[in-house]
Amino acid sequence: MSAIGAVPGVEVGQEFASREEAYAAGVHGQLQAGIYGTKKRGAGAICLSGGYKDDEDYGDVIVYTGHGGRDSRKKQVAHQTLADSGNSALVTSYLEGLPVRVLRGYQPRTKYSPKEGYRYDGLFRIREYGWKIGLDGYWIVQFTMESLESPSSPEPAAPSDTLKPEAGKARRKETTVQRIVRNTAITRKVKALHGGRCQLCGQKLEVPGGVYSEGAHIQALGKPHEGPDIPENVLCLCPNCHVQFDTGAVYLTDDLVVMRHGQEDGKLLTVPKHRVGLAYIQSHRTRWSE
Repeated sequence: MSAIGAVPGVEVGQEFASREEAYAAGVHGQLQAGIYGTKKRGAGAICLSGGYKDDEDYGDVIVYTGHGGRDSRKKQVAHQTLADSGNSALVTSYLEGLPVRVLRGYQPRTKYSPKEGYRYDGLFRIREYGWKIGLDGYWIVQFTMESLESPSSPEPAAPSDTLKPEAGKARRKETTVQRIVRNTAITRKVKALHGGRCQLCGQKLEVPGGVYSEGAHIQALGKPHEGPDIPENVLCLCPNCHVQFDTGAVYLTDDLVVMRHGQEDGKLLTVPKHRVGLAYIQSHRTRWSE
């Protein structure tokens, strides 16, 4: 069973007669539950099959309701919480920028659902999550998810104002690809070593369900910089410092002094198990002093 990401040999749009077939193919790791995953590793897959009346399906945008709080008649009788393993798994996927496989079922009957059985609709990323009072009067958590695949369905209608998707598919696609590529196993390892604390300012950005931080490559990946995806070339940063670092407003000296807008601003926070490569620091500094 593939934990995260695409399943080898399974194509987007592939149909399955039952949940059992989808399970056997490795698309979804549960036969009944809608969310497959754990808080530690994130959510591998969700199944959109009419389980929650508050779900909204717009094709390449899904507003997916979390798990928990229902009775045997599938009526919401209690508030949902992030202590639920499925909900916490989706939060981890959001915080780490991990892709989630989406399996659509024939229920509910919408123009995006298959006529029968189930269909694998590819990888989605979680753009945001939040709380609201559901149709049954209890607090529910909802995750707004965007497709990472080339949309084959009609242009989706916009959800409610509070969960409105970004305008323009091309711009949304570009942002998503960058986020997924940068959150490799290497950046996750570095962030874990620092507990999510920013190495430049010391901030630990706590959010419901965990800590948010970003893995920043010191020497940028890809052409023309060709930085390697290794721990020595990665910093754990908060979003603000990440933007400043990527634009040259912040850089490091050879002795790891943080220079912010040309002024000394403390030293880089380090841990014994994460050594930062001097060559990558010099490459980054040279890039912004040319």
